[in-house]
Amino acid sequence: MSELPFAATTPVSVSRVGLKARDAENLAAYYRAVVGLQELSRAEGAITLGAANRPLLVLEQDASAKPDDPRSAGLFHTAFLLPSRADLGRWINHAAANRIGIEGASDHLVSEALYLTDPEGNGIEIYSDRRPQDWKWNGDRIAMATERLNLPAVVASVPAGDAGWQGAPENTIVGHVHLRVGRPEEAEAWWHDEFGFDTVAKYGGQAVFLSSGHYHHHIGANAWHSAGAGRRDPARSGLAWVEMRSDNVKAETVREDPWGTVIRTVPGKA
Repeated sequence: MSELPFAATTPVSVSRVGLKARDAENLAAYYRAVVGLQELSRAEGAITLGAANRPLLVLEQDASAKPDDPRSAGLFHTAFLLPSRADLGRWINHAAANRIGIEGASDHLVSEALYLTDPEGNGIEIYSDRRPQDWKWNGDRIAMATERLNLPAVVASVPAGDAGWQGAPENTIVGHVHLRVGRPEEAEAWWHDEFGFDTVAKYGGQAVFLSSGHYHHHIGANAWHSAGAGRRDPARSGLAWVEMRSDNVKAETVREDPWGTVIRTVPGKA
């Protein structure tokens, strides 16, 4: 059995993501077939999906919702972290065999990642981390880049005779959430003040990456397409909420970031 990824062992980490869906049934089918999540429960128009018995994604049906606007504040991507490089290799083989459309594949030095978009325009990252002891830090800033992913090397990490992709394995988690914001510096200040997150990387004034416990990032915030965006339109589909797990709280709390994105916090260990 794989170990729980380092990203989930820090004082604060991402627990679940909620999406407002125009067609929750269709989206659930996509996340089952493509990402390999399992349906865990249904209640009051919401479908909860996860890996093993760990809930990761909640799809909330709202047939009247307007389509998400990629220029507004909201979700850039939900990043599903697989426990090992071999798991990522298995997923790549699965994607190739099923002709799943991939929009990007990158080596970020700290991780190896592939990118795609669900049928309602929500971004997805599927990734695995390199060992934390192999990450390069310059003081309190981490070395991250966007280089070409060596797909054959990742696939070669799958053992010979392996059974292949069997769906998202146990200990798959949401490793990070990347948000669209109007002003990254405002997001940076909010996550510092509300969660005590550290800034670990910046891409000029266009993007900031923040984390708890020396992870490479639990939250990304960029204004690549959403510069100057105001509060989210609650009538649109897309990001409904992000749930964080924290060692530092005794009860569930709910707050909103400067763009009206609901951030829940729940107590307890991963």
